[in-house]
Amino acid sequence: MPAPRNTLKAALTRGEMQSGLWLAMASPVGAELAGNAGFDWCLIDAEHGPNTLTTIMAQLQSLAGTRAQPVVRVPYGEDWILKQVLDLGVQTLVVPMVNSADQARQVAAAVRYPGQGVRGMGAVLSRASGYGEIVDYVTSANDEICLFVQIESAEAVANVAEIAAVEGVDGLFVGPADLSADMGHVGAPHHPEVQAAIARAYAAADDAGKFAGTITFDAAEFDGLAAQGVRFLGLGGDVHVLRRALVALWDQRPQPDRESGGRRHR
Repeated sequence: MPAPRNTLKAALTRGEMQSGLWLAMASPVGAELAGNAGFDWCLIDAEHGPNTLTTIMAQLQSLAGTRAQPVVRVPYGEDWILKQVLDLGVQTLVVPMVNSADQARQVAAAVRYPGQGVRGMGAVLSRASGYGEIVDYVTSANDEICLFVQIESAEAVANVAEIAAVEGVDGLFVGPADLSADMGHVGAPHHPEVQAAIARAYAAADDAGKFAGTITFDAAEFDGLAAQGVRFLGLGGDVHVLRRALVALWDQRPQPDRESGGRRHR
């Protein structure tokens, strides 16, 4: 029995738009709600969200009963944490702050077993193999891994063609907030210099035959990003969506009658 098929990677390979939601609340209930809402994927954020291996696993279990494919963003691209997340059964990963081709090669090796990489051989103990039920896991898992590296610094943009060319890197994910900050335009991802850098990253992904991804919290940008070649598109995040909904609900509360000083009369 081989490793489960990564249907998200397969859809991206066919050129299909895959839209998802960022999960930063570390909530299995939130993950289940998002997974049943219709998203193609849900990303569990362990870089900025308060997630641990335990909360990641709980959310993976919640997503397992939904149509959404799980993705995890690790806090950094160290071999040991990549191994642990993979052993939980994650097949699609986003790795932040990859600034050079050497970093990209190290990460690409860490997420694949020997022959293509250096991933540790402990699958029989892991959720990824069904705790040993998937007997051919270690010989089939490499093909189902989908690795996005984040382009979010001026250095990364300068090296983006070399990063995109690294074997084992499947996609480039542009982080517009960090990129704009690193370029000296804090809070201004729409600055022309930042937009030019982002376009360069998308072009490098296209030239190398790799997937392009990003996230936006503005629905007015969805179609434009798709037109630029983005196929792995974050449509916002759970925290942002919940906050907006709560504020909107509060704004609809009954207002006091000013003339009566707020007192209600029968």
